[in-house]
Amino acid sequence: MTRILILGTAAGGGVPQWNCGCDNCRDARSGALDIGGNQASVAVSADGEHWFLINASPDLRQQIANTPALWPKAGLKRHSPIAGVILTNGEIDAITGLLTLREGSPFTLYAHDRVLSILKSNSIFNALKPENVDRRAVALGETFVPALPDGSPSGLAIFAFAAPGKTALFLEGHDENAEGDTLGLVLTDQSTGSRMVFLAACAAITDELMSLIEGADAVFFDGTLWRDDEMVAQGLSAKTGQRMGHIAMSDVIPALADTPIGKKFFLHINNSNPALRPDANERKTLEAAGWSIPAEGMEISI
Repeated sequence: MTRILILGTAAGGGVPQWNCGCDNCRDARSGALDIGGNQASVAVSADGEHWFLINASPDLRQQIANTPALWPKAGLKRHSPIAGVILTNGEIDAITGLLTLREGSPFTLYAHDRVLSILKSNSIFNALKPENVDRRAVALGETFVPALPDGSPSGLAIFAFAAPGKTALFLEGHDENAEGDTLGLVLTDQSTGSRMVFLAACAAITDELMSLIEGADAVFFDGTLWRDDEMVAQGLSAKTGQRMGHIAMSDVIPALADTPIGKKFFLHINNSNPALRPDANERKTLEAAGWSIPAEGMEISI
């Protein structure tokens, strides 16, 4: 059985975002609505003892503090159940949390060569010393089995594929779109055969993507915006969802309406998204279609 812990559901900046006065951020800040959120990440485990993070958000320290399953084992002076981190892109909201894990506990870092090169080119990530953090390249279109600290297989087989997306924001104008900028993951429990798909960023639904999603026991899909021009309409930005590399929720829902999927979740939700509000028509629409926004701290088993 695969266990999935929801560490964060928000897009970059979280909710409330530090400099944002939109309706959602205002109400999250004041407590008028319980819609606050840490930046998107989940932890997965096949044995309930060793955990692999999918992306390392800037909020990782607090996410670990909020999650007893990720605490050091009782009686040990230094220990972490985090056996590895799997990166799906090189954006700030996916890699910054790696620096939280610099205090010496060993783990394995899995990422595409493209993202590993981004980390290598920035000397601050040298804080993750090679003797503690083994960096392993993930190849597109191939399956790998992340290892436990003793080298034995974790029980999870992970297939990485190229998802429609874009280069990291801080590389725009310098090192534009390349293979490996945005990954999707298909995680299969080797004991039970249960399967989940993780897509924190996705700009379009392709035939290949549909075939990978079909029949999955759980899907975690990019829910950044409800509509493509959402941030423009709210006066928050001149950028559309497509410009940022994200397909809108309102396009995902009909596109996958006839695709057999078990549990359907949106994550990586921007502070501007009206679907964050429990009483919003947008929230009612996605729930009526069988989708949900998971609560932080929630555990899902497949």
